[in-house]
Amino acid sequence: MAEHYSSFERGGRRWLLQRLTAVFLIGVLAFHFFLLHFVNHAAEITFAGTQARMRQVSYFATMWLFLVTATFHGVNGVYNAFINQGLEGSRKRTVKWVLVVAGVLLVAQGTRVALAMNGFL
Repeated sequence: MAEHYSSFERGGRRWLLQRLTAVFLIGVLAFHFFLLHFVNHAAEITFAGTQARMRQVSYFATMWLFLVTATFHGVNGVYNAFINQGLEGSRKRTVKWVLVVAGVLLVAQGTRVALAMNGFL
């Protein structure tokens, strides 16, 4: 039988955060699909409607948290996939920092778009 291997330390902080972000993402995705595919149908979604939703503090906060959580979950998952493939040493550090910079840029651009939709920019 194959041996179980994971770069996550069971019970560690990254392991726990990966699971918590997964649960949050499932909940927010369910909210997203319900709101934007069942309450409002795709043909009814407009730019003005998106701006109106983003002006609601609770919706804005939920979508921003969705952005940050999805970014962390994805970056952490990709990083650990590389570690599981045996990445070590300077390559590991390089990949880590490339992913950190990419994650920060993604959150910054997403925040910029969200603020523009909200009317702040």
